[in-house]
Amino acid sequence: MKKLAFAFACASTLAAPLAFAQAKWDLPTGYATNTFQTENVQQFADEVAKATGGKLKITVHAGASLYKMPEIKRAVQTGQAQAGEFILSAYSNENPLFGVDSVPFLATSYGAAQKLYTASKPATEKLLAEQGLKLLFSVPWPGQSLYSIKPMKTMEDFKSTKMRAYNPATTRIAQLVKAQPVTIQLAELGQALATGAVDNFLTSSASGMDSKLYEQTKYFYIVNAWLPRNATVVNKKAFDALDKATQDAVIAAGKAAEERGWAASLAKNAGYIKDLGKNGMTTGLPSDEIRDGLTKIGETMTEEWLKTAGPEGKAIVDAYRKL
Repeated sequence: MKKLAFAFACASTLAAPLAFAQAKWDLPTGYATNTFQTENVQQFADEVAKATGGKLKITVHAGASLYKMPEIKRAVQTGQAQAGEFILSAYSNENPLFGVDSVPFLATSYGAAQKLYTASKPATEKLLAEQGLKLLFSVPWPGQSLYSIKPMKTMEDFKSTKMRAYNPATTRIAQLVKAQPVTIQLAELGQALATGAVDNFLTSSASGMDSKLYEQTKYFYIVNAWLPRNATVVNKKAFDALDKATQDAVIAAGKAAEERGWAASLAKNAGYIKDLGKNGMTTGLPSDEIRDGLTKIGETMTEEWLKTAGPEGKAIVDAYRKL
């Protein structure tokens, strides 16, 4: 009997570390399974499982199937989900620093966006850490560019046109180019174009293809007004509960996902622009006048953002401009 009790005790002692060493994480995202962002997150999860020999299994819940997009960050903060992916600028109301990547015409290329990310990353990581979150990786969407039903050659061509707006920044851009801002969500944009409710707007090359915007617009100007980034984060307590080897595997997989994601975004953008052209759109760079005019608008809006972001925001922009 004593031997049996001893055997049970030994079994319990051995089982406890094994149970502790195995972990399962839920990782919700609001984006569809076939988007390059979600594909990248899924590959990250697969690589973590492989690197840890199955000690950490991350289940990706795509398409807002576990939590709606605005709920994801909060779900990770409270531990309802161990990890999650969301677009950072959606939380600029919490702190303007979350929206630095979406300040219009501040960083207008992938190279510039990478520099801005480098300059802002320490502040972003600090903000997230204060909320109990750890940044694993961050990947940009293709830049927001200009679509128009008519050719746009000068800044005067914007005047009195109906420009689609969907947030405070796009409303402000419309005001500064002396257009009339018209609030329309992406799902309603096709119908708005068909009825003449919109003349021009900013959105990504990806949206142009996904929503078949080439059916109503004829001109696409590559202005890359901003390249908004998604962030994939983990609840810090969940991360700290992992053993050192598993933590290292997660960090390494996150670094690989970030590098892979930036390359995928760049390649996808080039492909989307090519496809817009194949579908009858005239694509290319804007005129020098429009480029210079939008750059001045960017300077105005950067100054406006700095007034809300304070010294930390100024430090980020100063560091970015020195890179």
